[in-house]
Amino acid sequence: MTLEFLVASAIGVLVAGGIYMVLRGRTFQVVLGLTLFSYAVNLFLFASGRLTLNAPPILSETATAYTDPLPQALVLTAIVITFGMTAFAVVLALRSFLETGSDQVDGDDAPSTPADDASGETTPGPRA
Repeated sequence: MTLEFLVASAIGVLVAGGIYMVLRGRTFQVVLGLTLFSYAVNLFLFASGRLTLNAPPILSETATAYTDPLPQALVLTAIVITFGMTAFAVVLALRSFLETGSDQVDGDDAPSTPADDASGETTPGPRA
């Protein structure tokens, strides 16, 4: 197996896990899904700079093989942006939980049960 195949597989697994987590009904899982997405983007940006071993990250007349430093700089910037986005999403999730008393993303206060679906009535959850 080549290194490119392993990195592409890791990106695919991170994206699939991110999609699964974003589609969950709780805010913490959505935040984790967004974080997995950002890890996949970081890995993609890093891999776009060519995966070469023992090559200097400089451009010169004598160097025949080099590693592009731009994707590495983009990844560092993306890490900082991801940290800020994750911190903001966690604060929003915490504030939403403190306001509503529930961490459901879809707006349902309490999880529905089959008995609730059959009768058409739902029991509202606690409100702060």
